[in-house]
Formats: sequence, C-alpha cells, structure tokens
Amino acid sequence: MNFDFPVKEEITICFAHVAYQLESEFESRNTGIRNFQVRTSNGLMTRMPETDVLVVSGLWDNSLLEHSDRLSYIQSIGAGFDQFPVDELRARNIRLSHASGVNSNAVSEHAMAMILSFSRQIHLARDNQRRHFWRGMISEVREREDELEGKTVGIIGLGTIGSRVAKLCKAFGMNVLATRQDVSKGGEMVDLLLPSDRYRELVADSDFIILTCPLNDQTYQIISKESLQLMKRSAFLINVARGQCVDEGALMYALRNKLIAGAGLDHFVDDPLKSDSPLWDIDNVIITPHTGGETRLYEKNIVDILVNNLDRLWKSEVELINQVV
Repeated sequence: MNFDFPVKEEITICFAHVAYQLESEFESRNTGIRNFQVRTSNGLMTRMPETDVLVVSGLWDNSLLEHSDRLSYIQSIGAGFDQFPVDELRARNIRLSHASGVNSNAVSEHAMAMILSFSRQIHLARDNQRRHFWRGMISEVREREDELEGKTVGIIGLGTIGSRVAKLCKAFGMNVLATRQDVSKGGEMVDLLLPSDRYRELVADSDFIILTCPLNDQTYQIISKESLQLMKRSAFLINVARGQCVDEGALMYALRNKLIAGAGLDHFVDDPLKSDSPLWDIDNVIITPHTGGETRLYEKNIVDILVNNLDRLWKSEVELINQVV
C-alpha cells in the first residue's frame, strides 16, 4: 500500500462529534496544526473537501468518500469500526485506526455497575423512590437482594474491555468464564477460557452474561433465541457491546415471560432507542443511552492516540496504534 501523508504545515484536521469537546482538547496541546470541529452530518459533508484527517464515529457516512479528495487518515472515536468501508478505504489509500482501549475503564465499570444494580436491586429501589414507597422486608428468599461472591460471570469477548471486567469481577470473589478467539492468551485472569465457538457452554453456566465482543459475522445475534433458552432463569444479560449482537425480539420475549431474570442494555439495534420501543416498559431491564464509554477523560484519551498516530505517519512508520488500514 503506497501512502503519502501531508506534511504538518499543510494538514487540516476535522473533529466530527455532536457533543465531545475534541477541538478544545487538541488546541490545548499547542500543535499549531489547523483544525476545526463540526457537530452535524450536514456540517461534516460541507467541510470534507478541506479535510486531510478526520476524527469521527457516529457522524460517519460512506457517501462522505465522494467529497474526500484530500482525506488521508481516519481516526475512529470509538473502539468499533464496523461502520467504515475498510476495503474501499484501502483502495483509496486512506489509513484507518480505531480507539480500542480508550474507554476500557469506563465500559468495564459500566458493566460492573449494571451487575451490582441487579444484584442489589438498585433499579427497583429507584423506582420505589419515585413512588415514595418504602418496601418492607421480604420473606421470599429468591426475591431478595443478592451477593456476588461465588456467582459465575461469563464474558463473551475477552479483549481489552472484557479483561478489565474479569479483573473487577474477580475482586468481588466471582467465578469468571470467558471466550476469545485466541485461547493461548488471557487464561491467567479467568477460571476457564473457552474458544469463541464454545460460547454456549458459558451461556448455560453463568449467572451474569457480559457481552464485550466486537460486532462481526460470528457475533451477530450471538444472543439468539437458542442462547436465551440456554440461560438460567435466574441469570442476567449485560450488553456493553453492539446492539446487533442480540436478537432484540427474542430478548423481549424472554424478559416478558421471565425466561431470564433481566437485562442491562447500553446499545441497541436502533441507536438511539426509539421512544416507542417496548424495552422502555419492561421492569427487569436497565437501559442506558450508549453512555458506557463516556468519561470525563474521553477527549484526552482520543487526542492522545491521534497525536501519537500523527507522529508515526510523519515518520513513515508502518504500524499505527489500533491500526485497521
């Protein structure tokens, strides 16, 4: 792949995000590099012809390539990169890297917060608070709050985030099962590491199932009707991966019919989740609006990767941090 990256004095960086203050963070580095930020799809389309480096995630659309004669490098703001046409970028000599690891602490802590919320029934307590209702002591043992020590968590996707989740779960005395493609790595941090195609064993044995996997052909609807039928009725599903990793129709059926105990969801097939989605009204669901990766350090972490990769490009180094193309 022949690649000619513009010199520092000629480069223009476009930060494209509806909320994050990426331009301000970059300006604080005093690089002297021309940059600007857009917050809408139309704004991005308008300014693509002057963009050499694009820092983007949710605002990306493949039609932007038709207005990208100068584009040389894309830095994804998120860990996922399934929205980008990798083969076409390669054909156009446009480099691409993602932001894996930038939010591993935030996402893993988010998953842990959901586990704790279900175990200690924090979501139900919040509902009762809104109703000014003081719940009394519970006679039925199975309806009480629970403890995590000795429970089994199954992590589908023992990557950067999954490994961090495993570490947190071990701190609570949980048994940790996990899957990953390459089982020669990561086994020291879990009690049992299985190859990815043996995820059904993990699903059947776990009290909490955590999705931290990338979205690909193998993980699309990995939580299917069949997977949900394998789960214990007392088990919870936590999805901090992609919404498409779950068959939402099958999940709603399982939740409504108490085939599983509950689900904590941070990403959805339709993201943002539509206001008329039945998921909003299911009591044993915790919904967060794709905020698992949000943290006050997000901009700093993204710009750290960007600055490092720009330096590598100017030095004509072959490998970038989190390189895709």
